[in-house]
Amino acid sequence: MRHKLLVPGASEELTYEIREIVKKAKQIQALGQEILWENIGDPIQKHNTLPVWIREIISEMTKENSTYSYCNSKGDPATRKFLADRTNALGGAQISPEDILFFSGLGDAISTFYQYFAPNVRVIGPSPAYSTHSSAEAANAKAEPITYRLDPDNHWYPDLDDLRNKVKYNPSIVGILLINPDNPTGMVYPREVLKEIVDIAREYRLFVLCDEIYTNIVYNGARAWKLAEVIEDVPGVAMKGISKEYPWPGSRCGWLEFYNRDRDADFNSFCETLAQAKQIEVCSTTLPQLSIPRVMSDPRYEPYRKALNEDIGRRSSRISAILGEVPELIFNPTYGAFYNAIVFKPGVLKPHQRLKIANPKVQGLVEQWVEGVQDDYRFVYYLLGAKGICVVPLSSFCTELQGFRVTLLEEDPDHLEQIFTGIRDAVREYLDS
Repeated sequence: MRHKLLVPGASEELTYEIREIVKKAKQIQALGQEILWENIGDPIQKHNTLPVWIREIISEMTKENSTYSYCNSKGDPATRKFLADRTNALGGAQISPEDILFFSGLGDAISTFYQYFAPNVRVIGPSPAYSTHSSAEAANAKAEPITYRLDPDNHWYPDLDDLRNKVKYNPSIVGILLINPDNPTGMVYPREVLKEIVDIAREYRLFVLCDEIYTNIVYNGARAWKLAEVIEDVPGVAMKGISKEYPWPGSRCGWLEFYNRDRDADFNSFCETLAQAKQIEVCSTTLPQLSIPRVMSDPRYEPYRKALNEDIGRRSSRISAILGEVPELIFNPTYGAFYNAIVFKPGVLKPHQRLKIANPKVQGLVEQWVEGVQDDYRFVYYLLGAKGICVVPLSSFCTELQGFRVTLLEEDPDHLEQIFTGIRDAVREYLDS
């Protein structure tokens, strides 16, 4: 081309190992190996079936001509009012429908959100990080992500001293990102932790961004506090959606809720710019938006969601029983979302370790892949080749910790047992090799 097209470093920041591992798994699958997919949080792919009554609501809506039309650029007004009323009923920050902005999925929302920041400002996020956030923020800043530490030795709670120090000594930071419940750790923030984060934001005149896509997916006695309940007078943004909750990941339907816009003129201008950007795009997907009041107000919805959460909680407990006693692992039970980040204790991974792979062609592929990679990538590739279990290396989540992330989505109990006993046995064999 006449000039270079890419911003320097862009390709390095836009990596997504959750899907990159699929490319390798597909190569192994083509050689005859069965693959057990533990890489991505798609409940439908893992045998979750929407109940007939939700499908009937959506099916009936397809008979309405309005569902095929553009909707309001910010989102359907009736749906935004319904969601604003739900947030206001929490008794915390009060919003109007004008404080809600729809996107075609939270991936779209995240990409757009970071796109409009000035090049000299940053949003600090958790580590381990969810790749979509860390990659989008870093790509806009043309720099490495700035992160605060989640502590695997303390229930994956944030290291608040680390957060405060980084905010204090880095004046480019304008916002704090948290994911609650968290991906990839399955941690749920206690109210006191959220309050301390809000206090730090208030002290340094920052906004708080909370990804709440899993906010109604909690179990085993946990309670996920919404940002609106703790934000008080601090500017904030909550990210929400239906992809994980119905679940309807293919709907690509998510939204932002803006809190306390009147507290800061610059923050309000930023929110207005996002709305103007949406007008240029015209609108987000119509049918999924229109379904939200009908599905979520149905008296069957809350019991349905409660039953799903209880199922995830039971799977979490079973996984804990299988992996929680492996002494070389730092293992934390999960209480929200449907992931678990499992850490190898320092020093247990060695560059010579391997697993026996029966298929020589698969072995040849794996031996190529493990050359020069981090130690947890090496384990993940051997696990894939030897057991056909596809997990994601933890170090790909913007962390120096070595480990792997799994999901809690497998609904077939025999497959669940096969996957996690297979991981347990592979860890033991690998570390003993």
